[in-house]
Amino acid sequence: MQETYKDSLVSGIGNQAKTKLYYDTWSNDYDATLESWDYKIPFKSSQLLKKNLKIDPERILDLACGTGLFGSEVRKIYKKSIVYGLDISNSSLKIARQKNVYDKLKCLSFEKKIKYNFKFDLISLMGSMTYAKNFKKLFNNVLFNLKKNGFFIFSHRVDLWKKNNFDKVLLNYSQNFKVIHKSRPILYLPLNNDFGNKIKVKIVLLQKY
Repeated sequence: MQETYKDSLVSGIGNQAKTKLYYDTWSNDYDATLESWDYKIPFKSSQLLKKNLKIDPERILDLACGTGLFGSEVRKIYKKSIVYGLDISNSSLKIARQKNVYDKLKCLSFEKKIKYNFKFDLISLMGSMTYAKNFKKLFNNVLFNLKKNGFFIFSHRVDLWKKNNFDKVLLNYSQNFKVIHKSRPILYLPLNNDFGNKIKVKIVLLQKY
Protein backbone atom coordinates (compact mmCIF):
# COMPACT_ATOMS: atom_id res chain seq x y z
CA MET A 1 0.00 0.00 0.00
CA GLN A 2 2.77 2.41 0.88
CA GLU A 3 4.46 1.91 -2.49
CA THR A 4 1.17 2.45 -4.34
CA TYR A 5 0.58 5.92 -2.99
CA LYS A 6 4.02 7.32 -2.21
CA ASP A 7 4.66 9.29 -5.41
CA SER A 8 1.40 11.21 -5.37
CA LEU A 9 1.63 11.86 -1.65
CA VAL A 10 5.08 13.40 -1.85
CA SER A 11 4.52 15.52 -4.95
CA GLY A 12 0.86 16.39 -4.50
CA ILE A 13 -1.73 15.91 -7.21
CA GLY A 14 -2.18 18.22 -10.15
CA ASN A 15 -5.89 18.31 -10.87
CA GLN A 16 -9.21 17.67 -9.19
CA ALA A 17 -10.24 14.71 -11.35
CA LYS A 18 -7.01 12.90 -10.54
CA THR A 19 -7.32 13.73 -6.86
CA LYS A 20 -10.87 12.38 -6.76
CA LEU A 21 -9.88 9.13 -8.48
CA TYR A 22 -6.84 8.80 -6.21
CA TYR A 23 -8.86 8.98 -3.00
CA ASP A 24 -11.81 7.01 -4.36
CA THR A 25 -9.37 4.18 -5.09
CA TRP A 26 -7.64 4.44 -1.72
CA SER A 27 -10.68 4.99 0.51
CA ASN A 28 -11.19 1.42 1.76
CA ASP A 29 -7.60 1.14 2.97
CA TYR A 30 -7.01 4.79 3.83
CA ASP A 31 -7.59 4.71 7.59
CA ALA A 32 -5.52 1.58 8.15
CA THR A 33 -2.69 2.91 5.98
CA LEU A 34 -2.56 6.27 7.77
CA GLU A 35 -2.59 4.50 11.13
CA SER A 36 0.34 2.33 10.02
CA TRP A 37 2.22 5.55 9.14
CA ASP A 38 1.53 6.97 12.63
CA TYR A 39 -0.53 9.90 11.35
CA LYS A 40 -1.42 11.99 14.43
CA ILE A 41 -2.36 15.38 12.95
CA PRO A 42 -6.14 14.98 13.48
CA PHE A 43 -5.62 14.16 17.17
CA LYS A 44 -3.07 16.93 17.73
CA SER A 45 -5.34 19.44 16.01
CA SER A 46 -8.36 18.46 18.07
CA GLN A 47 -6.34 18.88 21.26
CA LEU A 48 -5.28 22.34 20.08
CA LEU A 49 -8.94 23.26 19.70
CA LYS A 50 -9.76 21.86 23.11
CA LYS A 51 -7.07 24.06 24.63
CA ASN A 52 -7.95 27.29 22.81
CA LEU A 53 -11.71 27.33 22.27
CA LYS A 54 -13.49 28.58 25.38
CA ILE A 55 -16.98 27.75 24.11
CA ASP A 56 -18.03 24.61 22.26
CA PRO A 57 -18.76 25.42 18.59
CA GLU A 58 -22.41 25.10 17.62
CA ARG A 59 -21.63 24.33 13.98
CA ILE A 60 -18.45 22.89 12.46
CA LEU A 61 -17.52 22.61 8.77
CA ASP A 62 -14.82 20.06 7.95
CA LEU A 63 -13.44 20.83 4.48
CA ALA A 64 -11.86 17.90 2.59
CA CYS A 65 -13.14 15.69 5.38
CA GLY A 66 -12.16 12.47 3.60
CA THR A 67 -13.02 9.34 5.57
CA GLY A 68 -13.61 11.37 8.72
CA LEU A 69 -10.35 11.07 10.65
CA PHE A 70 -10.49 14.65 11.94
CA GLY A 71 -14.28 14.58 12.29
CA SER A 72 -13.98 11.56 14.56
CA GLU A 73 -11.54 13.37 16.85
CA VAL A 74 -13.66 16.53 16.91
CA ARG A 75 -16.79 14.54 17.76
CA LYS A 76 -15.08 13.08 20.83
CA ILE A 77 -14.68 16.61 22.21
CA TYR A 78 -17.74 18.41 20.84
CA LYS A 79 -20.48 15.84 21.23
CA LYS A 80 -23.36 18.29 20.78
CA SER A 81 -21.95 20.25 17.83
CA ILE A 82 -23.56 20.01 14.40
CA VAL A 83 -20.78 18.81 12.11
CA TYR A 84 -20.83 19.18 8.33
CA GLY A 85 -18.29 17.61 6.00
CA LEU A 86 -17.31 18.26 2.37
CA ASP A 87 -15.06 16.19 0.13
CA ILE A 88 -14.66 15.47 -3.58
CA SER A 89 -14.34 11.70 -3.05
CA ASN A 90 -17.69 9.94 -2.86
CA SER A 91 -16.01 6.73 -1.76
CA SER A 92 -14.31 8.52 1.13
CA LEU A 93 -17.62 10.14 2.11
CA LYS A 94 -19.20 6.68 2.19
CA ILE A 95 -16.63 5.60 4.79
CA ALA A 96 -17.14 8.83 6.74
CA ARG A 97 -20.91 8.32 6.74
CA GLN A 98 -20.50 4.89 8.34
CA LYS A 99 -18.71 6.45 11.32
CA ASN A 100 -21.77 8.51 12.31
CA VAL A 101 -19.73 11.53 13.34
CA TYR A 102 -21.13 13.96 10.74
CA ASP A 103 -24.63 15.38 10.65
CA LYS A 104 -24.42 16.34 6.98
CA LEU A 105 -22.03 15.26 4.21
CA LYS A 106 -21.73 16.64 0.70
CA CYS A 107 -19.53 15.91 -2.32
CA LEU A 108 -17.94 19.28 -3.13
CA SER A 109 -14.48 20.79 -3.56
CA PHE A 110 -13.36 23.39 -1.04
CA GLU A 111 -12.42 25.63 -3.97
CA LYS A 112 -15.96 25.64 -5.38
CA LYS A 113 -18.46 28.17 -4.06
CA ILE A 114 -19.66 27.06 -0.64
CA LYS A 115 -22.82 28.66 0.64
CA TYR A 116 -25.12 27.80 3.52
CA ASN A 117 -28.02 29.69 5.07
CA PHE A 118 -26.05 30.02 8.30
CA LYS A 119 -22.47 30.57 9.44
CA PHE A 120 -20.06 28.19 11.17
CA ASP A 121 -18.22 28.63 14.46
CA LEU A 122 -15.32 26.45 13.30
CA ILE A 123 -14.00 25.50 9.86
CA SER A 124 -11.22 22.97 9.37
CA LEU A 125 -8.95 21.87 6.52
CA MET A 126 -6.67 19.10 7.70
CA GLY A 127 -4.05 17.58 5.42
CA SER A 128 -5.45 19.02 2.19
CA MET A 129 -3.90 22.47 1.87
CA THR A 130 -1.49 20.52 -0.38
CA TYR A 131 -4.18 20.47 -3.05
CA ALA A 132 -5.21 24.13 -2.89
CA LYS A 133 -4.60 25.69 -6.29
CA ASN A 134 -6.23 29.00 -5.46
CA PHE A 135 -5.69 30.24 -1.91
CA LYS A 136 -7.86 33.29 -2.58
CA LYS A 137 -10.90 31.13 -3.37
CA LEU A 138 -10.27 28.98 -0.32
CA PHE A 139 -9.84 31.84 2.13
CA ASN A 140 -12.79 33.73 0.67
CA ASN A 141 -14.94 30.63 1.14
CA VAL A 142 -13.82 30.41 4.74
CA LEU A 143 -14.44 34.09 5.39
CA PHE A 144 -17.92 33.93 3.86
CA ASN A 145 -19.00 30.87 5.85
CA LEU A 146 -17.36 31.68 9.19
CA LYS A 147 -19.01 33.66 11.97
CA LYS A 148 -17.38 36.73 13.42
CA ASN A 149 -14.88 35.50 16.02
CA GLY A 150 -15.10 32.02 14.49
CA PHE A 151 -12.05 29.80 14.08
CA PHE A 152 -10.25 28.32 11.08
CA ILE A 153 -7.84 25.46 11.76
CA PHE A 154 -5.65 23.85 9.11
CA SER A 155 -2.41 21.99 8.58
CA HIS A 156 0.12 22.67 5.84
CA ARG A 157 3.36 20.99 4.85
CA VAL A 158 6.49 22.98 5.68
CA ASP A 159 8.13 22.26 2.31
CA LEU A 160 5.07 23.51 0.43
CA TRP A 161 4.68 26.41 2.86
CA LYS A 162 8.03 27.69 1.64
CA LYS A 163 7.38 26.83 -2.00
CA ASN A 164 4.00 28.63 -1.95
CA ASN A 165 5.32 31.61 0.03
CA PHE A 166 2.51 30.87 2.44
CA ASP A 167 3.62 33.53 4.93
CA LYS A 168 2.58 36.07 2.30
CA VAL A 169 -0.80 34.34 1.93
CA LEU A 170 -1.40 34.71 5.66
CA LEU A 171 -0.18 38.30 5.56
CA ASN A 172 -2.74 39.06 2.85
CA TYR A 173 -5.48 38.03 5.28
CA SER A 174 -3.99 39.56 8.41
CA GLN A 175 -6.80 42.12 8.54
CA ASN A 176 -9.36 39.31 8.45
CA PHE A 177 -7.78 36.86 10.87
CA LYS A 178 -5.55 36.91 13.89
CA VAL A 179 -3.16 34.04 14.48
CA ILE A 180 -4.06 32.19 17.68
CA HIS A 181 -1.50 29.42 17.27
CA LYS A 182 1.12 28.35 14.75
CA SER A 183 2.80 25.10 15.73
CA ARG A 184 6.43 24.18 15.39
CA PRO A 185 7.08 21.77 12.49
CA ILE A 186 5.63 18.34 13.32
CA LEU A 187 6.41 15.03 11.62
CA TYR A 188 3.64 14.35 9.14
CA LEU A 189 3.83 10.60 8.45
CA PRO A 190 6.70 9.39 10.66
CA LEU A 191 6.56 5.73 9.62
CA ASN A 192 6.21 6.36 5.89
CA ASN A 193 9.54 5.69 4.20
CA ASP A 194 9.25 8.69 1.88
CA PHE A 195 8.08 11.18 4.51
CA GLY A 196 9.80 9.95 7.67
CA ASN A 197 11.90 12.73 9.19
CA LYS A 198 11.95 14.74 5.95
CA ILE A 199 8.42 16.11 5.55
CA LYS A 200 6.80 18.04 8.38
CA VAL A 201 3.66 20.12 8.84
CA LYS A 202 2.53 23.11 10.84
CA ILE A 203 -0.90 23.32 12.45
CA VAL A 204 -2.38 26.80 12.37
CA LEU A 205 -5.37 28.18 14.26
CA LEU A 206 -6.81 31.50 13.08
CA GLN A 207 -9.67 33.54 14.49
CA LYS A 208 -11.81 35.79 12.33
CA TYR A 209 -12.07 39.42 13.40
